[in-house]
Amino acid sequence: MMKYRCLDEYGEALLPSDLKEILHVGKNTVYKLLEEGKIKSIRIGSSYRIPKQNLIDYLYPEDASNE
Repeated sequence: MMKYRCLDEYGEALLPSDLKEILHVGKNTVYKLLEEGKIKSIRIGSSYRIPKQNLIDYLYPEDASNE
């Protein structure tokens, strides 16, 4: 879909630094969103990986509820 085109340059698994860039927020905000589960993520050791679809679900919750 057109509205997801801005994410085309990123891989399927995003890093917290990618979220900072995409959302235009600071590091603390990114980690707060991840720790509170607002953006679902996977932890590998102390590192976070965010499936791109989880970010899309966060940004466009109306699309996720229509599936």
